Amino acid sequence: MPSMLNPAMDALLAIGSEAPPRERMAARLSGFGLVCAADSGLDLLARWDVAPDLIVGDMDSIADPGLLDRYPRAELCRFSRDKDETDAEIGLRMLAARGAGRIVIVGGGGGRLDHILAIRALFERSVRPAEWHTAAESVYYVASGERLSLAAKAGSPLSIFPLAEGASGMKSGGLAWPLAGLSWGPGDFGLSNEALGDELFIEAGKGALLVVLSHDRIAKPVRAVQAR
Repeated sequence: MPSMLNPAMDALLAIGSEAPPRERMAARLSGFGLVCAADSGLDLLARWDVAPDLIVGDMDSIADPGLLDRYPRAELCRFSRDKDETDAEIGLRMLAARGAGRIVIVGGGGGRLDHILAIRALFERSVRPAEWHTAAESVYYVASGERLSLAAKAGSPLSIFPLAEGASGMKSGGLAWPLAGLSWGPGDFGLSNEALGDELFIEAGKGALLVVLSHDRIAKPVRAVQAR
């Protein structure tokens, strides 16, 4: 029997490879109702001094296997290395099964291209991340009818990609090249747009969007809110 998602509960999923420094996420850490480490994501949480509620994966990439003993209260779900899911997939699925409505991924940057593309593919699923933060970028999922608002420095670069079905009816404010009137089919995108001033918004019409921005140029990311 599938569990009911709680849209009010945010969850954090830490995975391996390059991740943002702790200070970029520090203000939000207390707001996560569940924290999951997927394999070497446990190394990241240990550096951040954040205790996981759930540890999943085949545990073949943890730098210090002794970390598993540091968190006796965490639920440990060990999987065979010969499995059909990545550790990130398992973490996403298990957090959703425990009621998480918004799942934020940290890590996964700078590594193998196939691994990066695999994480990108997760945004096409019915149970998907809401955000993905690496050392250098942030990715936000904006569902149809939702608005993403950002406080940004003038000149900050950002790119917008539709999901596989394309997108139309978009709106924006504070961008050098507005989105209104555009219609994107599969394979279309808007690369290297720019913020004009202190605030901007991107509103999805028909079809969801992924907004990709740079950590070192964007001042204050704000979560997506329902457009009126």
